[in-house]
Amino acid sequence: MTESNPTILIVDDDAHLLELLSIRLMAIGYKTETAPSAEVALNYLDVSRPQLVISDMRMSGMDGMALFEHIHRITPTLPVIILTAHGTIPDAVAAVQRGVFGYLAKPFDSKTLLLQIAQALRLMPGTMLQTATSQVPWRKSIITRSAVMEDLLTRTALVAEGDASVLIYGESGVGKELFAHAIHDASKRRHQLFVAVNCAAIPEQLLESELFGHVRGAFTGAVRDHKGLFQLAEGGTLFLDEIGDMPLLLQTKLLRVLQEKQIRPVGSTQTIPVNVRIISATHRDLRADIAAGSFREDLYYRLDVVALTIPALSQRREDISLLANHFLSLFSTKYDKNINGFSPEAMEILVSASWPGNVRQLMNIVEQCVALSTIPLISPVLVHEAMHKEEERLISFEDACKHFERDYLVRVLKIAAGNVTQAARLAKRNRTEFYKLLKKYQLDPSVFKQP
Repeated sequence: MTESNPTILIVDDDAHLLELLSIRLMAIGYKTETAPSAEVALNYLDVSRPQLVISDMRMSGMDGMALFEHIHRITPTLPVIILTAHGTIPDAVAAVQRGVFGYLAKPFDSKTLLLQIAQALRLMPGTMLQTATSQVPWRKSIITRSAVMEDLLTRTALVAEGDASVLIYGESGVGKELFAHAIHDASKRRHQLFVAVNCAAIPEQLLESELFGHVRGAFTGAVRDHKGLFQLAEGGTLFLDEIGDMPLLLQTKLLRVLQEKQIRPVGSTQTIPVNVRIISATHRDLRADIAAGSFREDLYYRLDVVALTIPALSQRREDISLLANHFLSLFSTKYDKNINGFSPEAMEILVSASWPGNVRQLMNIVEQCVALSTIPLISPVLVHEAMHKEEERLISFEDACKHFERDYLVRVLKIAAGNVTQAARLAKRNRTEFYKLLKKYQLDPSVFKQP
């Protein structure tokens, strides 16, 4: 087997069983990671993404069910198999009803375990089994270290295998078109065209012709037949961005196309069959638009067969430094400049900002900084001026403690790439107190250091 085989995280406080199970799985070609407790497993999951978790049910500290609930909350597509003693089988059955992939009673038969592992991994998309890194061709444009985004990418790969219509939700600038393109590139339609149109950018009187085409003489200026985007995307994917801004009359015609799988060019009496996958996107609340009468409910259900929601950049701050450095490399090449990075103060401004324009805004800010920089390091003054507004700091640690202390600690460790001094400064805590908090949640800063 190759380096691209699935990684399985094994969690058990029985060191002997942990080692034995790891050896057995590695012997048949799986890659394994081990954790002697659920807390250590969570530490691993904060920075890496296996394709399967196998966990004991009863462990000191956090038990297997609590571990599953945490995993399911953050990455619901990650399958979990529970190992259980005979007396806890009722608990395991209840766990399966709550979403655990399966359970095995100890002592378990190796063949049965391998069968469950194979069944669990079979549900994962083939591309995700090959590797969980950004080197997978269809997802190379999506830069992230966020567990929420990794789960979203798993969903993306799953939906790409079929032909269902997908509706992508997200604020402006989060990368909705990137995800639409990723679905196309991971699908069986990847060798055909991906065609995108912004429904809000084209005047209503032209949008119908742009989508469905027109025949010569259909209207003033129609001097020849014109193929629309549906025909251009034949066999491939049509991405309808800002679908919530499509006029009601055109919504009716689009619904008919989706139902009948054929179009009628403007001015024609003939219909043309089409084979196109539809992916649409919006920043609007379509349910509210339906209630207001500005969006057709029947069209909504045609488009929203599968829904994907991309989180705002402010909800995945661990990605900000990663994205900023990625854009810095791109624009340094574009402008032929030798820029080594951001000063710590400049990066702190970026990490702490609210980013209403999301990734697109961050990219623009970095490009402005690169274009105007005269030294090898991006200064905080450049960043501040490019943002044209007061910097916003991370919320205080006291406020974060009201919600999820551990999630906050993980976030700042990711931002600081495992540098405790920088993480403590971001959290506005002295190092001694910060170390106590890390110990409280069994967080190892070295795990967060970037290679």
